[in-house]
Amino acid sequence: MSTPTSRPALWVLVLCYNQIALTLECLATLAAQTHPAHVLVIDNASSDGTAEQVARHFPNVEILRLATNLGYAGGNNAAMRHALACGAEAMLLLNNDTRLAPTCLAELVAALDAHPEAAAIGPMVYTWDGWDTISSAGGIINWAHADAVNVGAGEPDSGQYAARAVDFLNGCALLVRSAAAAQVGLLDEHYFMYWEETDWCARMRHAGWTLRFEPAARVQHKAPLEPEAMSRAALYYMARNRLLFFARHTPWARRPVVMARAVHGVARGGLRARRQGTSSALEQQALRDFALRRFGQQHALNGEW
Repeated sequence: MSTPTSRPALWVLVLCYNQIALTLECLATLAAQTHPAHVLVIDNASSDGTAEQVARHFPNVEILRLATNLGYAGGNNAAMRHALACGAEAMLLLNNDTRLAPTCLAELVAALDAHPEAAAIGPMVYTWDGWDTISSAGGIINWAHADAVNVGAGEPDSGQYAARAVDFLNGCALLVRSAAAAQVGLLDEHYFMYWEETDWCARMRHAGWTLRFEPAARVQHKAPLEPEAMSRAALYYMARNRLLFFARHTPWARRPVVMARAVHGVARGGLRARRQGTSSALEQQALRDFALRRFGQQHALNGEW
């Protein structure tokens, strides 16, 4: 592990699994930020020379090399343990398939400073093709349909979403206060990837913290808005972990109804896949694994992200 000597209070944790070109592009936007930060790249056992390429192009970036792919939860947890041990006061969990506007870090930190009750701040997330179409303007938990919704997804940004408290923040770019992370614990690795940030946000809110969306901070994320464009791994983990989240966070009195709706939502995804001529096996596997309490990484999907 390379260890630069200068370590600002803000740490940016860039999680990657292959996709070196995207990682380098992300790091270039971090290098152009107006606010200082210590950048740590977490190489989640990539096979494309990520660590060597990052060291060559960005010698001041610290690199944490993991021996196996620990997913979003495990990879970020390894990085957060290291950052907390080194005295980080705030940590930005950042996907490698993101690009930041130059003042993004400054706006996120200003919002965190202005709201001491906030455990975490999330930026306005746009789609990859520009700064016009919203991917996420904060998130709400829809208990009626047992789902989590990224507000504004697919809408043109006309300034319609103000800074405010939200139910959850998109995990592609999430600035967390170290004190909050220390209080509630780190990400739950039962999820492996998807829904773990929603679970984390729910735990923070349960502990009395708020979560805030800050539209002045801007990020682009290379992620599809429609399930038809998602990978097999994404569809599986989103289905299984949706069930896990609502099983854990729904009050007992409402749990039978909410869980029935969650199961219905997963099954409906399988029916939609079948109508489109693709397999519904992933949703069926998600339902089986949830029923059998098989969580963490699904090894049949090794090598997929």
